[in-house]
Amino acid sequence: MTIKDIMNTLESWAPTVYAEDFDNVGLLVGDETVECTKTLITLDTTEAVVDEAIKNNCQLIISFHPIIFSGLKKLTGKTYVERAVLKAIKNNIAIYAIHTALDNHKNGVSYQMGVELGLEDQKILIPKKDTLLKLTTYVPEDATKEVLNALHKAGGGAIGNYEECSFSSKGIGRFTGNENSNPSVGKKGIPKEETENQLNLIFQKHKEQDIITALKNNHPYEEVAYEISIISNKNQDIGMGSIGYLPKAMEEKDFLSYVKKNLNCTNIRHSNFNGRKIKKVALLGGSGSFAIGAAKAQNADVLITSDLKYHNFFESENKILLADIGHYESEQFTNKLIASYLTKKMTNFACILSQEKTNPVNYF
Repeated sequence: MTIKDIMNTLESWAPTVYAEDFDNVGLLVGDETVECTKTLITLDTTEAVVDEAIKNNCQLIISFHPIIFSGLKKLTGKTYVERAVLKAIKNNIAIYAIHTALDNHKNGVSYQMGVELGLEDQKILIPKKDTLLKLTTYVPEDATKEVLNALHKAGGGAIGNYEECSFSSKGIGRFTGNENSNPSVGKKGIPKEETENQLNLIFQKHKEQDIITALKNNHPYEEVAYEISIISNKNQDIGMGSIGYLPKAMEEKDFLSYVKKNLNCTNIRHSNFNGRKIKKVALLGGSGSFAIGAAKAQNADVLITSDLKYHNFFESENKILLADIGHYESEQFTNKLIASYLTKKMTNFACILSQEKTNPVNYF
């Protein structure tokens, strides 16, 4: 097994195409062709984490946060980033960052917080735009079933909890092949009319190449006519944050105590209590001030996130309880989430959870 094999497994789960534009995800350090038998999973790649990987004979570090975020112009070891990268290179350890690709997964970072809190009926809080595409193509009537089956196998027609969704309408296709053509129906140079079905399927953006390949490999025509367009529908499967329900409503103070216990956080900064019981809970792991509006729009009773600034707390407007539990605390269960997925998918592969506490924030 190579590092590339592990990357493919990760990216079939959390495709990097859904990472935010500002982010730096994927393989940051190392050679993807190197054989890999053991990986260390961490929230942050510090120098101490690289030492831990060396001690455990790991060839790969899978990090949630990217150690290289903006461009590096020098590698002299003068900063903590440079030292960690240099040590990884010297010891042939690759570093892969998953970050917002996993943030935007419906069962990703924020969802996992909800699992720890026992939430029910979780859905994405902020669906990501421009992540759904639509295929329109034209297939001879007698080949429609075969082409449609191939497109479904490639991931076409999956909408929420439904699969193999499509729409077809019958019409007449017209074409004339030139002298270099090799038509499967009709003859070159002679106009041809053929009864065809127009097929329409929605698919996830990361499936585009698979869809095109399946279409061309199974369509009987020499030249396949098709169109792919971006649609603005909300994507139920890709986006930031999560929102769900507690099994039973709780008083605000009782709820914050419950959060402290279940999310293992010692301090919670919060907006004014408004006397509203907590039932509907919005979550956004990491810096989540941008989610306040979405949480209010969906009538959440509370938003649990981190890195709120002084003026963000005014945005509660006594309509929602804002709870800042800390950046590290909101993402600390990510390691377990990644390890659980890889262990199920790659049974002959060792995943080690880092024992280093990488939280740079301390409380007195």
